[in-house]
Amino acid sequence: MKNWILGLCMTLLSFQLLAFPLEIENKFGVTKLSKQPVRIVSVGVSDQDDLLALGIKPLATREWYGNQPYAVWPWAQDELGDAKPVVLKGTSYDYEQIASLKPDLIVGVSSGMTLREYEQLSTIAPTLAQSSEYPDWMMPWNEKHRMIGQAVGLEAQAEQNVQNIVERLNDVKAAHPEFKGKTAVVAFYYNKQPGAYASKDLRSKFLTELGFVIPEQFDQLAGSAFYASFSEERLNLLETDVLIWLGEEKDIDSASTSAFRKRMPFHREGREYFTGNIVGGAFSFYSPLSINYLIDEMVPEIAKIIGNN
Repeated sequence: MKNWILGLCMTLLSFQLLAFPLEIENKFGVTKLSKQPVRIVSVGVSDQDDLLALGIKPLATREWYGNQPYAVWPWAQDELGDAKPVVLKGTSYDYEQIASLKPDLIVGVSSGMTLREYEQLSTIAPTLAQSSEYPDWMMPWNEKHRMIGQAVGLEAQAEQNVQNIVERLNDVKAAHPEFKGKTAVVAFYYNKQPGAYASKDLRSKFLTELGFVIPEQFDQLAGSAFYASFSEERLNLLETDVLIWLGEEKDIDSASTSAFRKRMPFHREGREYFTGNIVGGAFSFYSPLSINYLIDEMVPEIAKIIGNN
């Protein structure tokens, strides 16, 4: 038995090594890797989740928001373990800091980096930007995970991770046929304006994968963007079977929109769900690790709303 396991491990290792050298096309060019990378820096705002889901602990992570330890949220902390990556802060890159880590791969699929930033990072190490097939921030989670998995030589594991999540989403959908065809939208309140996400946004994709429908009006309002803002007087646009607010109810109540919201049927009939900070973070990350967290935390609450109306 031991010899069989050893042989299997050697076969898998050989398969991974045969994947290199490799080239991966990205929106700015081609990421060329001569060997399997070991020293990996994550400059994407959520790419640390993909790496951790593959068993890789990056040398550095990038702070997005939330002030979480090492920029790693609760759903990924077990995978981080006792590792203590450097946290890259700010909206611009500290190239000297990144170079000092001596990476052999820089992962920035969820970074929204510019061509100039890509070229500068590429002088430090091979840099993985997102695919050219999608606007910034809109690369589907499964394709993003496969791309990162390929770059680090763990393509088969990435595919298995994707299939595990797809199966779980399908199981949830089958267990909740009442979701099918119901309307839903993810809303927010920012800069003194309410707004909602279009169907192309990753948060909306989660709802549609469960059977919900995002009303077309949000796509029309958003145009080429992935979200749309509007005035408080138009809160009736959010009249759906389930209204999901990013954040805490107290944050919405303290906003000037509160008086308008309390007159809306979705409020009076209890069709609102407030994500809070952690579930809201999982929604925004929408990664292989955070999707499982979303299923555990959000789906039961959505089911209650549908069941009560």
